Amino acid sequence: MARITGAKCRICRRLGTKLFLKGTRCDTAKCPIERENRPPGAHGAKRIRLTEYGIHLREVQRAKKMYGVMQTQFRRYYDEAIAKPGNTGEYLMQILERRLDNVVYRLRMGSSRHHSRQIIGHGHIRVNGKKVTIPSYQVDAGDVIEGAKREKSQKIIKESLAMRKDMQAVPSWLKMVEDQVVGTVVTLPTASELQVPLESQLVVEFMSR
Repeated sequence: MARITGAKCRICRRLGTKLFLKGTRCDTAKCPIERENRPPGAHGAKRIRLTEYGIHLREVQRAKKMYGVMQTQFRRYYDEAIAKPGNTGEYLMQILERRLDNVVYRLRMGSSRHHSRQIIGHGHIRVNGKKVTIPSYQVDAGDVIEGAKREKSQKIIKESLAMRKDMQAVPSWLKMVEDQVVGTVVTLPTASELQVPLESQLVVEFMSR
């Protein structure tokens, strides 16, 4: 059996899906999910099937781990989504996707969502020409996301762009001009454009208990 190391990889193994917590490693054959897709532990293969409650709980855990959101903030996002008319699950996923750290990651300006949070917190990102250091900042259609003009900021972002160039494509609701290190939120993501390996309905059903 392949030796698995790293807390983030163990989280993916436990939740049974790729959460892209390890950045570029998740896009390679070194990803534990690719190497051996079974629950962790010596007796992982013998584990019994999850209950209905367990299935719902695991989906909520996946969503929180994937986006790096704590329970209180996740509950606030759910309350905001349920207050809107229409599909609550779609609104919830849209709120999570609109987080600045996620958008920076989707634009490939950060190697992972965790790395994106770091570069935002360190002041390397500008939104519409203004420094934003809040990873949970909600972007809107028409917003322009770019690296700060200083050399260090440009270097960090260009390295990430080069590293992820041939891995994950930028989603259709975003646009990236790599040579200028400038990204644009073309429109807010629709259900068909969300690149999320989550069952949002299971999340909503659990949160509504």
